[in-house]
Amino acid sequence: MTNLLKKPFGNRGKVHQITPESAGWRYVGFSLYRLNAGDTAAEATDDREVILVMVEGKARIHGMGQDWGILGERMNVFEKTPPHCLYLPNGTDWEAKAETDCVIAVCSAPGKGGHEARRIGPDGITLTERGKGTNTRYINNIAMENEAFCDSLLVTEVFTPAGHWSSYPSHRHDEDDFPRITYLEETYYHRLNPASGFGIQRVYTDDGCLDETMAVTDGDVVLVPRGHHPCGAPYGFEMYYLNVMAGPLRKWRFVPAPEVEWIMDRDA
Repeated sequence: MTNLLKKPFGNRGKVHQITPESAGWRYVGFSLYRLNAGDTAAEATDDREVILVMVEGKARIHGMGQDWGILGERMNVFEKTPPHCLYLPNGTDWEAKAETDCVIAVCSAPGKGGHEARRIGPDGITLTERGKGTNTRYINNIAMENEAFCDSLLVTEVFTPAGHWSSYPSHRHDEDDFPRITYLEETYYHRLNPASGFGIQRVYTDDGCLDETMAVTDGDVVLVPRGHHPCGAPYGFEMYYLNVMAGPLRKWRFVPAPEVEWIMDRDA
């Protein structure tokens, strides 16, 4: 199995833990909890800012000395309703107690103390169509650069219909050369509907030094340290993924793969 593909290491509690150290990069961290009703999860943010994303289910969350109430509404991610999220800066801690069975994503990146704790969504998040033809997909922007909620984090959800592609035309963001391109590490947390299904993700560089094509199943995480990273959802299987990006500059600028640049120009 490629070291870019991470399988969950359990069915309950913390089932993913990706740190900059374990990923071999500098910025992005991603953890995932699968909790049964009544379970708790707790962490300190230390020198990192965090966005908690209620992927599914409901939990009462305390953070930065405040009771944020019960967050979460959708019980199945493929309802596609806007998520309930919580931003917490570095230097604090949080605790979640599951009100129902739930899935909580913990998205993290270096914090600079530049933003206050706040709820994000569901208000202000609107499912938006992007792309054309079988490249059509649907986006819930949680904290992209237009939302000045964070110091480093960029977070979004993508729903890809069965038989469609996304993160396509193939593109990369692996150089620190703004405004042409920005360096952003990225994780993909994948879900499939039906859960027995699979999707495809390729991660490759123009020179071919990195070229990995992976069959992703429900609950997998893919690391994108560099290169292009398109996803395909086979006929019959709908795909969801939660993206976490971060780098030295909180801007998303990318360069298309040479072989698909004409598609991007045509569809602009």
